[in-house]
Amino acid sequence: MNAFTWSLLLALLLNSWLRWWLAARHISHIRRHRGTVPAAFAAGITLEQHQKAADYSCARVRLGMVGSLLDALLLLAFTLGGGIELASRLAGNLLGAGMLAQLATVGLCMLAMSIISLPLSLYSTFVVERRFGFSKVDARLFISDLAKGTVLSLLIGTPILAAVLWLIQHGGQYFWLWTWLTWCSFSLLMVWAYPTLIAPRFNRFTPLADSELLQRINQLLARCGFASNGVFVMDGSRRSSHGNAYFTGLGKSKRIVFFDTLLEQLEPEEIEAVLAHELGHFHHGHIRSRIALTFASSLLLLWLFAQLLYQPAFYLGLGSSEMTAATGLLLFMLCMPVFTFILHPLSSMLSRRHEYQADDFAAKHSNASALVSALTKLYRDNASTLTPDPLHSTFYDSHPPASLRIAHLQGSTP
Repeated sequence: MNAFTWSLLLALLLNSWLRWWLAARHISHIRRHRGTVPAAFAAGITLEQHQKAADYSCARVRLGMVGSLLDALLLLAFTLGGGIELASRLAGNLLGAGMLAQLATVGLCMLAMSIISLPLSLYSTFVVERRFGFSKVDARLFISDLAKGTVLSLLIGTPILAAVLWLIQHGGQYFWLWTWLTWCSFSLLMVWAYPTLIAPRFNRFTPLADSELLQRINQLLARCGFASNGVFVMDGSRRSSHGNAYFTGLGKSKRIVFFDTLLEQLEPEEIEAVLAHELGHFHHGHIRSRIALTFASSLLLLWLFAQLLYQPAFYLGLGSSEMTAATGLLLFMLCMPVFTFILHPLSSMLSRRHEYQADDFAAKHSNASALVSALTKLYRDNASTLTPDPLHSTFYDSHPPASLRIAHLQGSTP
């Protein structure tokens, strides 16, 4: 045991305690307010719907607590417990010391963690989501999605992983810079390819057929000076009754996607307001700024990884005597989230600021009251709690709490 060992154990202990403490606060706060619908939502959400959202939120938080415990145990098992070293030795014995062994080391670890985490995913899909009337996934669709995801991960992930491992071994003093450039290029390629090459493997996308709604949307796009590669409806109802809308792609490949469930839940004016909110993100450059922030943080992390890669104490302190590119990368990838978790509130704060800006844009270019009405329906139909614990929300939530967001749109002081 050395400084790396103690640093990991201390960070993991603090991380786990903070997660559980925040979760316990959140559940307690939701339960205390379960019996009364907040006044701002009393006209649109019944007590029964409010209580369903409270129970659903608590169930998801409890499942998350189990997941965080499992993550901690897996981290210890694969680092100090010798799991990564075992995978490296097995791969080396079977495949020698070349690139295939390096890829197999990472693959074995990812496969083992996926299998161990599978029961939690099954419970979430077939118990929690189904209990509250959301999940429509049957065993056949679940297996199909799992198989497709695995195949795509292998087809897409293997080449980029091989490139990264090769750069670590042969990229010289500045391998971290070449790795960063490769990863950034790959990420941008995936953003471009996702809407047309990947997403259709899981869902069906059809052009919006409602001519009146399409005309309303085109008028909004013209007012906002936004061009897209089409407006599509996704068959989200195949898997869930949750509703959503999003933009995807870059440049000329940008497309607007509505879940079919969203179109069923909202009126045309409300749909326009929701879309105006999404347009606000593009108008303010939120997507570009988030990508730039992600790239900048990844550059810093890769530089840090380069400082640790050739230090024997890094490997020995984290449970591995195998100093290879694969083991170093795995150790760094598994351990780093424990140390960066404390920065999550900063990311959440930036995201909430962006949401307020997008709401302001929507209020300017559409009907603010329609957006309030749409959000109320989405909170109701998605069973989103109206009474989150403030500290939990500050730490985790990418969107402002419902009451604050509605008050902001209505021009009120929260």
